[in-house]
Amino acid sequence: MSISLTPDQERLIQTKLQTGKYRSAEEVLEIALRLLDEYDRADAEWVEEVREKIDAAISASEHTSPIDGETFVNQIIERFQQARRG
Repeated sequence: MSISLTPDQERLIQTKLQTGKYRSAEEVLEIALRLLDEYDRADAEWVEEVREKIDAAISASEHTSPIDGETFVNQIIERFQQARRG
């Protein structure tokens, strides 16, 4: 596979190489790709956690009485104020 880098990408790699921490452009790219993979996995895990929380909230809402928006907001503000106090 052959890839083309933008001038900014080339400068970034050269800057990393000049630090002496990396031996080659390939090493820099390998680390970048590994980090991209880790980022994608973490992102997928976060999405799954959010879905689980949404499902739990929906389930909980099926067992509680509805409240109006003003009451809901006031309860959130009260919890926030209590948390700030201590």
